Amino acid sequence: MIKITDKARNKISALREEEGHSDNHNVRVAVRGGGCSGLMYDLEFDSQIKDGDQVYEDQGVKVLVDKRSLLYLLGTTLDFTDGLNGKGFQFINPNASRTCGCGESFSV
Repeated sequence: MIKITDKARNKISALREEEGHSDNHNVRVAVRGGGCSGLMYDLEFDSQIKDGDQVYEDQGVKVLVDKRSLLYLLGTTLDFTDGLNGKGFQFINPNASRTCGCGESFSV
């Protein structure tokens, strides 16, 4: 399961509206190869649920995760930060053994 904080939910709603997406556009979270630590998070809106997707809902936000990414993301919390150290979505992933300085890539 992927948890969504209040801040992340609010930002997702605002972005969905800014980009002109309807409420049937869900959040797709995936893990891709790349970045300085080996794996990177990918976050986008998607209106289609694909075969093999796991669908989670938290805070009224539906999250789609493909089977391959699921193992890396179990127990992850999606947050949004707008502090002095940067602004953006933050993945709090208990499976990550190391993250890079920018927080966009990780390794297990």
